[in-house]
Amino acid sequence: METRLAQIAEVGSPAPEIELAATGGGTLRLSDFKGRKNVLLVFYPADFSPVCSNQLPAIEEQKADLDQLQTQVLGISVDSRWAHEAFAKQLGISFPLLADVHRVAARAYGVLRESEGNSERALFIVDQKGILRYRHVHDIREVPALDEALRVLHSLS
Repeated sequence: METRLAQIAEVGSPAPEIELAATGGGTLRLSDFKGRKNVLLVFYPADFSPVCSNQLPAIEEQKADLDQLQTQVLGISVDSRWAHEAFAKQLGISFPLLADVHRVAARAYGVLRESEGNSERALFIVDQKGILRYRHVHDIREVPALDEALRVLHSLS
């Protein structure tokens, strides 16, 4: 089923601000990392789904490389913080998962699948200045490789 996307945030433009409930309690804003870290936004459709259950551990395996590149990973799906807590615990995910239950972030980044109520599988890189430097919407049925995103992050360091 093909889904029409809203306008996807443009590379080179200021990244849309988001503020969402996060695992570990409290909320996180994209601007919390401005001037300190790059941010890899990982939009994924749903906790406990087969592909997502492979995607997030694959990113966790590369967390040391991402840390060296001064990059904070933020996973985002439409699930609740409590579902995220259980999902992260089951998979051993250490980076924050953000609860986009009202689909605000998915809409802002143009990756909401309106007919399904979840998001596309997409990666965005926001640099330390808050500028969007990379975007890629992946096939929802496949775990995306991080090679291209890592090259972009290397170029930012």
